[in-house]
Amino acid sequence: MMDDFDFESRSMQSASSSIGEAVSGRGQNESVEGEDEGEELYYIPERRPSLDLGPTPMDTSNWHFVDQALSPALSYSSLATEESSSRMDDADCSFTRVELSRADSFSSCYSLDSDDCEKRIPKVKSKDDTVSERPVPPELIHDPDEIPHPSLTVNFTFTAISDTLKNLTDANFKRFKNILWRRYPQSFNAPPKTMDLVDIVDRLLERYKLEVSLKITKTLLGEIGQKKLVDALETMCLRNEVQYDLRKTLKRKYGEVSEDVAMHGPKRPFEDVYTKLHITSTCDNGPNIEHEVLTIGKLDTNREAGNVITPQYFLCPERLEHSNLKLLLIIGAAGSGKSTAFKRLVLDWVEGRSHQHIYFLIPLPFRELKQFDDIETSLVEMIQTLYPETAKLREEDYRCEDDCKMMFIFDGLDELKGKLDFEHTRMISDQTSLGTLNTIVVNLLRGRLVYRGLFLIFSRPLVKRSVPWDTHYDEVDVRGFLDPEKDDYFKKRFQDPNQAARVIAYINSMKTIRIMCHLPLFCSLVAEECERLFREQGTQVAVLPRSLTYMFTKLLLTLTRVVRETKLSQEKEIEFLMKLGKLAFNLLEKGEFSLIRCDWKEEDIDDLEAVSDFGLCMQFITKPHVLCLEKVLSFVHPTMQEYLAALYVFLSFRNLGKNILEQQLKSKLRVMFKGNKGMELYKSAVDRSLQCEDGKLDLFLRFLCGMAVKTNLELLKPFCSASSKWQSIVGNIETLIMKRIKENQYPGRNSNLQRCLEELGVERPEQHPVDPTL
Repeated sequence: MMDDFDFESRSMQSASSSIGEAVSGRGQNESVEGEDEGEELYYIPERRPSLDLGPTPMDTSNWHFVDQALSPALSYSSLATEESSSRMDDADCSFTRVELSRADSFSSCYSLDSDDCEKRIPKVKSKDDTVSERPVPPELIHDPDEIPHPSLTVNFTFTAISDTLKNLTDANFKRFKNILWRRYPQSFNAPPKTMDLVDIVDRLLERYKLEVSLKITKTLLGEIGQKKLVDALETMCLRNEVQYDLRKTLKRKYGEVSEDVAMHGPKRPFEDVYTKLHITSTCDNGPNIEHEVLTIGKLDTNREAGNVITPQYFLCPERLEHSNLKLLLIIGAAGSGKSTAFKRLVLDWVEGRSHQHIYFLIPLPFRELKQFDDIETSLVEMIQTLYPETAKLREEDYRCEDDCKMMFIFDGLDELKGKLDFEHTRMISDQTSLGTLNTIVVNLLRGRLVYRGLFLIFSRPLVKRSVPWDTHYDEVDVRGFLDPEKDDYFKKRFQDPNQAARVIAYINSMKTIRIMCHLPLFCSLVAEECERLFREQGTQVAVLPRSLTYMFTKLLLTLTRVVRETKLSQEKEIEFLMKLGKLAFNLLEKGEFSLIRCDWKEEDIDDLEAVSDFGLCMQFITKPHVLCLEKVLSFVHPTMQEYLAALYVFLSFRNLGKNILEQQLKSKLRVMFKGNKGMELYKSAVDRSLQCEDGKLDLFLRFLCGMAVKTNLELLKPFCSASSKWQSIVGNIETLIMKRIKENQYPGRNSNLQRCLEELGVERPEQHPVDPTL
């Protein structure tokens, strides 16, 4: 008779015995790590000693047969969806496989011992580990060929799911976890209580695609009755798509700019040409008063220094945290760089560098809004016309809650047609209500449309009188470039370092040009002219313009182009410029460079046209006394006042035959017969200038001399009467000035006379003979 040990040993060594294989494949009484929590767990009691059957043949009549042992447990992924089952053998799923034995698989060898070996005794489980017996994952309708929206990133998906689940109560969150474990055991093989919200979301995004993770979350939230959270999650996804598309549109629209004034030239990346602007937190600073000849005192403007700021400061979270400010005015003189600051702000938001507390930033340039001038429209229609991607937004998205702030940026409010009437304009409070463009703008600024929205207005100084007196707002001042930024601008504008160096040397050689380059618009005009000369003549041999008159005439034509093309006829434009020039000349003779608004009215000039339409003037507020405020008007720069005064004298002579500088006008006949002789005008101008020891007419004389040159006459042709004839007298003016220099009656004025010769195109005055008859 063999003993138990021999029987067991032989059985285990027998390759043909299925019973031996089952025993050899499993350990006794081992707990299986990672086994399916949805099925009952069993353990097997210790085996009693085997019966001694002796040497006689074994009697098998009383044997009890049991079912064949179950196969080893499948991996967790096999219990999930069909898609998961197809990837069972993938290496990525190996960490969830169960390779150990199943506790509920019993070897038939125990039937040889006793009947009670066949009894299955259930192992008691704790309540925390109790889950449903059979995982049934919900059916997710997902097209594998569907391309997800590019806005669906890991960062957004993680934030969206996390923020949504945070709103669950503890009980609902526990229900959510239990269902998640029951439905997707292949992904969550750790006990539910050991994983927090971050672990769950991490695991979801690790195991599933982003769009599938969102669908799983919405499906399970719906099963526990959290319909509002499902809607909130869908809203977050929709807004994220619109925001992505809007950023892409704004990047394409403002990411590249044309460097010429007309914006028709080749485009370059904005970042490659942007130059830092001088922006201050205080306004009413008045014009730049730096001058080549004169020393001009500060014009009683704001004496508070203020802080230097950047566009990132505009309605930033730090400012909004301590105030209920919703409206900010960004003002500045014409050509000071407001539109550049506007683009800087938009691109900073697009690239995520600033204003990330704003969910939707909507730029509304008035040049683009002009298409709505003569029609009834609504705010939503305007926005969707300019930005079609916003058509997905719903009514609740315009409520501007904290999680969906909107910022509207108006560029060029001064270009709006008609007057903003805040007293009689009808009220509308629905973004879908129809109205004129003026009606919509008034209600936006009144806070009736998009009540909790934020508004920025880039405009010229007179915009302040369009804002209601009871509206709370703040303002900042765009001042253009400081000296270091002038050089930076040309270094960025010219990709050829040799060209940039030549241009910088050129503006440094002409003090007035250097001063006027505080206006980015003027810098652009200088750069355009230099580029043209480099292209036509070559970088090394190009002769850059020495005429102030030429550059200032270019500036005048640029500032008046919009008015000339859209608002005024040529006759009305000339009439207005003559009035403005007369005022400039009268102030210049008095040595003044500003006047209060009541005196301005006496000159029969519309300050709105001068400041907002033409951009030749600016308005600011002075504080001559402690409790007194005065509105003051001045030209954008004292040099522009001198240029307009010279233009007035020149056009009066050219178009009307009238010599403004002649001190004694004895009769109309004198004007008719002598006024047409050009040299009479220039003799009067030279002599009048030499008599002013303070040099207040020096630049005036330079501009007047420059206007006689053929190149400048071509530019001034729009302002000249077609019937008037002009014979070139440049040679005679040159001879006159040479004679005054040789006489040396006013030695302190000779340097300016030599500058006048430069305006005439004469570089070496000593080589020219003097006509003794002059």
